[in-house]
Amino acid sequence: MNIPKTDLPRVVIIGGGFAGMALARKILKEDMQMVLLDRHNYHTFQPLLYQVSTSGLEPDSIAYPLRKITRSSDKCFFRLAEVTSISPENNTVHTNIGEIIYDYLVIATGSKTNFFGNDSIEEHGMWMKTVPQALNIRSLILENLEQATITEDPEKRKALLNFVLAGAGPTGVELSGAIAELRNHIVPKDYPDLNPNEMHIHLLEGLDRVLPPMSEHASKKAHKMLEELGVKIHLNTMVKNYDGHLVETNTDLAIKTETFIWSAGVTGAPVKGLNASAMVEKANRYDVNAFNQVNGYENIFAIGDIALMKTEEFPKGHPMVAQPAIQQGRHLAKNIKHLIRGENLEPFDYFDKGTMATVGRNRAVVDLHKWKFSGFFAWFVWMFVHLWFLVGFRNRTVTFFNWIYNYINYDKAARLIIRPFKGHEEKMTMDKEKV
Repeated sequence: MNIPKTDLPRVVIIGGGFAGMALARKILKEDMQMVLLDRHNYHTFQPLLYQVSTSGLEPDSIAYPLRKITRSSDKCFFRLAEVTSISPENNTVHTNIGEIIYDYLVIATGSKTNFFGNDSIEEHGMWMKTVPQALNIRSLILENLEQATITEDPEKRKALLNFVLAGAGPTGVELSGAIAELRNHIVPKDYPDLNPNEMHIHLLEGLDRVLPPMSEHASKKAHKMLEELGVKIHLNTMVKNYDGHLVETNTDLAIKTETFIWSAGVTGAPVKGLNASAMVEKANRYDVNAFNQVNGYENIFAIGDIALMKTEEFPKGHPMVAQPAIQQGRHLAKNIKHLIRGENLEPFDYFDKGTMATVGRNRAVVDLHKWKFSGFFAWFVWMFVHLWFLVGFRNRTVTFFNWIYNYINYDKAARLIIRPFKGHEEKMTMDKEKV
């Protein structure tokens, strides 16, 4: 890997997501060598991926080069690499570009889409965990609209204009709301030969309410907002099969569609090599103690989505969202310093800052400890928080002006088919880049 030899303690971080980046930025100036490994050379701000997929933002607005983090220290290095396995017996990480020995290893590989064993959905559906996947969805939506304008078959047009999303968590709610706004504001202007009333957005949820992780208040408000936008919500409805053309459910509902997006869950993305006792098999996450040490290992840590830390308040682990990942990354930075200095470790204590989701223009819901609110003010808070946590001044500036432009003009400027996505019927292979 061409990493200089050193007498300093070497910390190897696998993954440049929220957790890995939070840790890396906190130990840059410390007296240690840091090596950051990731299969991409950028950090992705995943909460705004849905805006890339619905033409609201370009991908470079929500991506940040990882080398901009490591360049400020001559003791820190980034390597574009895919980690294949870990050999804890000799403190070695194996990658597609070589091996590296560590003193302390931090696994921050995050999560991947969970299909719950449904192969048909994995083969034919769309999902959204990376920038390329978001661009695939954007292209597919726009291509289907283009195709709908020229088809003479009413059944084919109906399938092209049906948009089905499975999973009414924050991603599903935000994505369905954004597609509804695309229909309400963009389609009438860009596609005058299409009837917007023929475009239907269906949101399917296996439980009895939308936004199950949030409060009842947020669920009811979001449900109402989605219906106001024209989204058709189907509760207690689970997808059984999708063959690329027809969505079948556990009810009598069956929908012909050329656009089916799966947003119904995630699971951990572990690395091969650690003992089975280190894993919580059902969750596919590493079992960690209060110091984020992986069960059975003193010098291997896991943070973020891949870590499952059981506490009295969170018996199933912390939620797999950005805030626990960021807080664990920052806290582990302190504990690694303690380890190097021979000091006692401090247990991690998660501070829940609340949950929020946007449904569309002037519409959002926010759950804080004592306050629950919705509407325009919640939407404003949502925008402020997401701008604040975007990495890099340029990203914040570009995103802010994009949002201002979209708000004033009821427009989405990024509706470009840069990388065409071809459907299954055309039998073209497309890498959906499983994470």
